[in-house]
Amino acid sequence: MPEATSKQRLFNSLYARLALGVVVLVTLLGALYLAVMLHAGRLYLQELNQQLNKTLAANLIAENRLQLDGGRFDPAALEPIFHTYMVINPSIEVYLLDATGHILAFSAPPGKVKRQRVDLTPVRRFLRGVARTPLLGDDPRDPASRKVFSAAAIGHGATPQGYLYVVLAGEQWASAAAMLQSSYILRLALYVLCAAAVAGIAASLWLLRLLTRRLRRLDRAMAQFEAGGFTQLPPLDALDTRSADELGRLGHTFTHMAERISSQVQALQQTDTLRRELVANVSHDLRTPLASLQGYLETLLMKADTLSAGQRQEYLQIALGQSERLGKLVSELFELAKLDSGHVELNPEPFAPGELVQDVVLKHRLRARAQGLDLETDIPPDLPFVSADIGLIERVLENLLDNAIRHTPAGGRVAVTLAAQSGRVNVRVADTGCGIPTRELANVFDRFYQVKQSAQGAGGIGLGLAIAKRILDLHASQIVVASSPDDGTRFDFSLPAHA
Repeated sequence: MPEATSKQRLFNSLYARLALGVVVLVTLLGALYLAVMLHAGRLYLQELNQQLNKTLAANLIAENRLQLDGGRFDPAALEPIFHTYMVINPSIEVYLLDATGHILAFSAPPGKVKRQRVDLTPVRRFLRGVARTPLLGDDPRDPASRKVFSAAAIGHGATPQGYLYVVLAGEQWASAAAMLQSSYILRLALYVLCAAAVAGIAASLWLLRLLTRRLRRLDRAMAQFEAGGFTQLPPLDALDTRSADELGRLGHTFTHMAERISSQVQALQQTDTLRRELVANVSHDLRTPLASLQGYLETLLMKADTLSAGQRQEYLQIALGQSERLGKLVSELFELAKLDSGHVELNPEPFAPGELVQDVVLKHRLRARAQGLDLETDIPPDLPFVSADIGLIERVLENLLDNAIRHTPAGGRVAVTLAAQSGRVNVRVADTGCGIPTRELANVFDRFYQVKQSAQGAGGIGLGLAIAKRILDLHASQIVVASSPDDGTRFDFSLPAHA
């Protein structure tokens, strides 16, 4: 089966099709050349024969003093003359015509002559000497054929008594096969033509194989690339990508295409891995508050008569907290999906960044105090306004502060610092928390990624930093993280000053 597939691929290859095209083309051109050569040779021989024997009929008349007596002739007197002509030159056929072209006598065997009359138009043109050779006239032996001839008028005066009509070469070269059979030169030319055609085909096939060699390499590279699942790059150094011709440009394009496809396939595989992790994380993060919420609600229903008012209040508070956590998770999932879809429209407007920071810090101050943290701000009084979407930037600050507070132990400090520099306002959110291991810094902005260490023991759901990065990407602003274990973490980004 593999052998059959290999043969099928060989027959379906570009080289095989080009080779077949070359063979067919050379064969057709050879046949056309042979036909043209035979036709031209035939015309040339006819022209040469007619030119050499142009005066043959006149010489025969003069030599034998051939004449008609009032349009009549004596067959017994003409028979030895015609016999002598045939003995001297067997390739000619001699016909005696009257003034109207009717055949009076001929040198051919009885029964061979099919015509009773010969058209005199070409004969008169021949005698006037104004026609180009070869000039063809009627063949008395074949009504459908015309042949070269020599002719001369019999008698003197304006009106000839008749004509001596000599058909040259007779039936000797009635076909191309007869020409080849009777001519050594033509046969030799045919042999040379066949040899040249075979040599031309062989040289063309070798040249085609040489020219398609790089194309076959490219085909093998593409097959290897496909067999490797579009992730393993083939040995592209075998391709001649430095050449400036079409195949060189094709190899160069394939190289870049393979690299891009490979990176995209790897990105898709990574995305698929993240998708599976997303489903697992979402399932886990949804299951925990749902299970807790369901458990406390079932307890309230089952023990409604035995629980005190304080216990019911406590259970309801816990259920409410789990419900809020569940609602926050769903809300952040929708928010991140909206940001990833690219359908979020920015509404930039000028605002004072210091006032926005004060408002956000105020919302988190009670929570920070409850955890024993100092929440500080450093806002210069002469900060310029910035131009951005105030609602989305507020969301960034809230996520960064929430992340800092959750990862900072009691007695620690969280600070928000603003500074103007080069037409922009730099924003820094820093904490003295547990820090982030260096190997995990590159992943902190991935969705559902959570650092293993957490000051409160229960981290968030891993969407806050991802949302913050997407928002800043929309503002063409880069967020940078710097951290080390047990030495805190800093997040920096900047916003353009309002002109």
